Amino acid sequence: MIDYNRLLSAKVQELKPSGIRKFFDLLDEMKDAVSLTVGQPDFVTPWHIREAAIDSLERGRTYYTSNSGLLELRSEIAKYQHRRFELSYNPVNEVIVTIGGSEAIDLALRTIIDPGDEVILPVPAFVCYEPLIKLAGGVPVLIGTQECNRFKLTADELRAAITPKTKLLILPYPNNPTGGVMSASDLAAIADVLRPTDILVLSDEIYAELTYGAEHVSIASLPGMRERTVVASGFSKSYAMTGWRLGYALAPEPIAKQMFKVHQFAIMCAPTTSQYAAIEALKNGDSDIESMKAEYDRRRRYIVDGLRKLGLACFEPEGAFYVFPNIGGFGMTSEQFCERLLYEEKVAIVPGTAFGDCGEGFTRISYAYSVKHIDTALERIKKFMQRI
Repeated sequence: MIDYNRLLSAKVQELKPSGIRKFFDLLDEMKDAVSLTVGQPDFVTPWHIREAAIDSLERGRTYYTSNSGLLELRSEIAKYQHRRFELSYNPVNEVIVTIGGSEAIDLALRTIIDPGDEVILPVPAFVCYEPLIKLAGGVPVLIGTQECNRFKLTADELRAAITPKTKLLILPYPNNPTGGVMSASDLAAIADVLRPTDILVLSDEIYAELTYGAEHVSIASLPGMRERTVVASGFSKSYAMTGWRLGYALAPEPIAKQMFKVHQFAIMCAPTTSQYAAIEALKNGDSDIESMKAEYDRRRRYIVDGLRKLGLACFEPEGAFYVFPNIGGFGMTSEQFCERLLYEEKVAIVPGTAFGDCGEGFTRISYAYSVKHIDTALERIKKFMQRI
């Protein structure tokens, strides 16, 4: 018999499956379960964006595009980033259109990391970063952010984690799962630590449009930071285009040139139909962003208020569309809490440990669902709380 354990990559075999998908998949076994697990907008992609995609198909635009993506799309991405976040990139050689924001992250990590390089990652953080660091041969250096600091990375924490092997800092803000956001002053303190070093930054800004109370600031916009920063973003969250699988990377030309080679050999190009839809989104979608953001903000306030009324301590998220309530006082691990809630009341949420060990004592709840859906979940959580 074939010994697959010997033949398959040890690095891949050692990776843990996504803790999010574990609970999502359990739903298949249940009827009438309510899920608040996935960061999937419940909005349909706006019609004018879908219409642009349909038009591209009717015109027979089903060919490969250039490897970096349609120049018209890259130009619109550059205009959008300048208009919304005061970032300036050359669409010809500093913008790469990717298969979702996830590919942009993977491209950056594979381009920058050599075996043994250390990558600083504030956690809790989305599930993809640590595995992708390891697959690229890097060594994750995890910094557990604190609820008392609103889950922000502090300059002192960063400074203490830097060693001669540090190559890269990942900034996952606005943050999934906590909803934490780094302000301009927070980022300025981080930039002060980095400027005297050769450390690069990967800034995942997929939730940049979903901030509440203050506008998003990119660390690449700060003096001396653009030349050391790769920005990863995309269309999934701000335009409700998850299934279109379209993102992009922004980087200084010397970095983008090397990232392009990885993208060229691994992917060829992003889906053509999605690219034409994205052009329309960028040209005429600002009002869509604002209307969806206002609805997310309403849901955010509704769910935080509802959880607090149930007696769950809950940091008020400042970005993305997740809450991260503290369940540490119930005498259960995060996984036990979520499993019992699922099996006893048929409500699916995600244990905080899916996002790093420091997520113990917390759970992640997505409010990318309708208020009616959230309300049903809150009623069931109330019954569970009363019982335990």
